[in-house]
Amino acid sequence: MTPTSTPHFTDETLAFLRALKRHNDREWFRERRHLYDQRVRAPMLAVIDRLARDLPRFAPQLVVSPKVSLYRVYRDTRFSPDKSPLKTHVAAVFPCRGLARHEGAGLYFEVAPGHCWIGGGMYAPQPWQLRMVREHIASQPRAFRRIVESRSFRRIIGALDGERLARVPPGFPRDHQAAEYLKFRQFLAGREFPGTFATLPRFYAELLKIFRVVAPLAQFLNEPLTAAKRDWPLGLSNDPRGSPGS
Repeated sequence: MTPTSTPHFTDETLAFLRALKRHNDREWFRERRHLYDQRVRAPMLAVIDRLARDLPRFAPQLVVSPKVSLYRVYRDTRFSPDKSPLKTHVAAVFPCRGLARHEGAGLYFEVAPGHCWIGGGMYAPQPWQLRMVREHIASQPRAFRRIVESRSFRRIIGALDGERLARVPPGFPRDHQAAEYLKFRQFLAGREFPGTFATLPRFYAELLKIFRVVAPLAQFLNEPLTAAKRDWPLGLSNDPRGSPGS
């Protein structure tokens, strides 16, 4: 890759991940760790390095660094019935500064042999976080709808996705103008491509285009959490007020 080219993955990246899926074994991986570093980790670090220059231009509140953004290849199998030790995809996350990596909303992408997903949002909020986000949406429905119903969001992403309730949650009017969005338990926005898309020269431009559209959603979702965090005592990890379930 020349200094002026845009970062992307290669056929060797996907080939290594396919082999890793067939041989999901620590010893097999240990013997080929140098190939993983060359073919999978190095192109991912190149993407993160380029995003460290480009992302602050439109999402300065998000953290971009190899230490924070890059996921480890080893799986946490402690509470999973699947004891496969290694991940068969490579992924990176760009969380909100001031919040724990998975505490708020952020941007994310992953590459696997069969797919490439690019987007972001809020995947698994705690009940108190979800309550704050819903209250924020209810208090500023027009601002939220301007983001997820904008022409660019519809054209590039489609519609907001994620698990949702069948009814408007307790505490909110059923006829609220943002009623449909108050039902959401997750707030996900992104696009899926074939895995080979990540090997194309236009991969990075598309990544950046999607991130530009999803970044305002992440910022909106984080606003009540970052505001509350500033008011809580240092080290507090839970909402002191408590909250009803989701």
